[in-house]
Amino acid sequence: MRCLLVEDYPPLRENIREYLTTQHYVVDASGTGDEGLWYAENHHYDVIILDIMLPNLNGIQVLQALRAKQGNNVPVIVISAKDTVNNRVEGLDAGADDYLVKPFALSELAARVRALTRRRYGTLSPRIEVGPIEINRTNKSVRRDDHTIQLTPREYALLEYLALRSGETVTRTEIWDHVYEDSTGGSSNNVDVYIGYLRKKLGDNDGEPLIQTVRGYGYRLGPPSE
Repeated sequence: MRCLLVEDYPPLRENIREYLTTQHYVVDASGTGDEGLWYAENHHYDVIILDIMLPNLNGIQVLQALRAKQGNNVPVIVISAKDTVNNRVEGLDAGADDYLVKPFALSELAARVRALTRRRYGTLSPRIEVGPIEINRTNKSVRRDDHTIQLTPREYALLEYLALRSGETVTRTEIWDHVYEDSTGGSSNNVDVYIGYLRKKLGDNDGEPLIQTVRGYGYRLGPPSE
């Protein structure tokens, strides 16, 4: 999952970025409203975490610009020290999906991110089941037929994204956009390599394959009949 964090206070921005990274999120971070808006308009995000008091453009202006664009429905969590009812109403009316008052626990922010991504992909439960695979998005664990599967953070992020879109064909570009940091690259070969790692760990080479190649497009997670 890929998040955009727009927060002008460097220590808080870095703390949030580091924590979400440990939760297997790819995080792009910005300290100004205009740069944050550029990121939001030119990348695909699963959630945006947006401060209100920002230089150049404030968070409300960023929200209004995003929501003015047809089809832009990326979930947005506003984080702000402004804690009056009027402040929260203003943020929600401008298009935010959630409003979190500073100071807050990073674990609560992560829980709200998970809740919004569940809603975005139409899954109400923190557990995702695809055939014999069960993914627990709260503790980032994966099981197949009651056996725990140990995955690296990158492997887990890739499997989680495919599972949230199970039954759909997911292109390599979409995987790159949602799973890979820009600094490490997400070339077609890199994606294919990690798909190979996942297949091996999921036991696809020993039984019915769960990750299927859709030639010329990408990959699909689910039984072959789908």
